[in-house]
Amino acid sequence: MRENRPRRLLVVLDADSTLIRNEVIELIADEAGRGAEVAAATEAAMRGEVDFATSLRSRVAQLRGVPTASFARVRSRIEPTPGVRELIDAVHARDGIVGVVSGGFHEILDDVAPALGVDLWRANRLEVAAGALTGVVAGAIVDAEAKASQLLEWAAEHKIDPRRTIAIGDGANDLRMMRAAALGLAFNAKPAVRSSADLVIGPVDLREVIPLLP
Repeated sequence: MRENRPRRLLVVLDADSTLIRNEVIELIADEAGRGAEVAAATEAAMRGEVDFATSLRSRVAQLRGVPTASFARVRSRIEPTPGVRELIDAVHARDGIVGVVSGGFHEILDDVAPALGVDLWRANRLEVAAGALTGVVAGAIVDAEAKASQLLEWAAEHKIDPRRTIAIGDGANDLRMMRAAALGLAFNAKPAVRSSADLVIGPVDLREVIPLLP
């Protein structure tokens, strides 16, 4: 987004199990035949039982050797969350911005986010060599602190009053972002997230957020 004029509203979502129904790392792991073990590790990380960065590095190590050509199959399996397009349209109608900050991967989000109308996004990157994943995360990991910081940076960059920010997430690594926002919404969320959120969205339908928009 190139415009830098003041905006009225910022809504920031997590990606996996929030913007989309899937956990992308599990889809990639399926390409290596390791989907089940990676899914179990992802569930533990989202419940907050293990450190997110440590868990992510361990799970990405399981992806070593997956060819980048398989990303097309992964993208074809992505399911947008019901109501996501309607929510994004509603934010834009209020002169707002939609951001996504994810512990997932740019390699998939760079295709999914603009297709859904997302304005800003940030995620992790996977290291590649000779057309295949090395099993290493490239650069600093987008963790809970990075998510919270990114929300505040986007608000400042686009001159949005912090009191007009909303964060939506499902996992323990979304909690700091949710606390940094004026309104933190637990969506399709783990118990620890539901108990800490300002509000809990019950149905897995992002249209439920629209009445809460300022």
